[in-house]
Amino acid sequence: MPQERGLALVERDADGIDTAFRADVLDGLSQPQKAIPARWLYDDAGSQLFEEITKLPEYYPTRAETEILKARGREFAKRIGTGRAVIEFGSGSSVKTPLLLEAIDPAAYVPLDISGDFLRASARELGAKFPGLPVHPVEADFMRRVELPKAVEDLPKLGFFPGSTIGNMVAPSAVDLLRTMRATLGEGAKLLIGMDLIKNKDTLIAAYDDEAGVTARFNLNLVHRINRQLKGDIPVDALKHEARWNDEHARIEMHLVATRAMVFTVAGKGFAMAKGESFHTENSHKFSRRTSYMALLAGGWEPEARWLDSEERFSLLLAEARPPRMAP
Repeated sequence: MPQERGLALVERDADGIDTAFRADVLDGLSQPQKAIPARWLYDDAGSQLFEEITKLPEYYPTRAETEILKARGREFAKRIGTGRAVIEFGSGSSVKTPLLLEAIDPAAYVPLDISGDFLRASARELGAKFPGLPVHPVEADFMRRVELPKAVEDLPKLGFFPGSTIGNMVAPSAVDLLRTMRATLGEGAKLLIGMDLIKNKDTLIAAYDDEAGVTARFNLNLVHRINRQLKGDIPVDALKHEARWNDEHARIEMHLVATRAMVFTVAGKGFAMAKGESFHTENSHKFSRRTSYMALLAGGWEPEARWLDSEERFSLLLAEARPPRMAP
């Protein structure tokens, strides 16, 4: 049955399970290379674990992006202007989002996220820091066009998509998402988006396989979620977190590798894995200036500016949804 999430509809079955989650898991486990879309890592527990990851010494992207936001506030204000509705795709970080809001003096803030409890907690925390700012949380899957609250309908808009989450998607999906963002925000909107940069392989792998094992718990949480919500019996103790660098695709891949042969069921359907097989759970693509511009242009966004941190590890890009051109 449809259940309303803010202004978006999510299909749920009689047991309250998101039907898209079940469909993605069953389809992914049926593939020769078992794979589950990364968005399902972010239930409430997964979102909390990711917040822990952002504070780890190995995980440089948050520190690098925060450095840019702190150092470039005046430039953001000049290029973006005041009085915009900031639409954040994903619940706001307690560190990064306030830095942007302080810099540009927005008229409203609309966080969008699929994880409802985490979304509302983040929105309350943000609202307490900015008591005069209207905050309109919307629980929605932003991979699809989202109807924004009426209160911000007539305001100029700035999309905010930090953290290089765009890198979690393969190229066609990333372009589709950028086009969906354009449809959600409308022509004339601006987009401030984070994109991680290609760098030393060892630095990249360490960022996704920390010594404390937080990223491993984040990855394995997906299996706990499947077992809990889809009546699965996947043996979690037979799976090992692994981060791999795929140079051909310029991405870090996260896998859960079977340490022994296993058979299991999910939602009443049987599956088997041989020792060494894996669930492919996440990609994190890394970008150059050219590939980041190409992705934005393919998604209907005209790049306007690009900023790097002092060690040139991470980039923030500003783009605008201009009328499409069919020729130079």
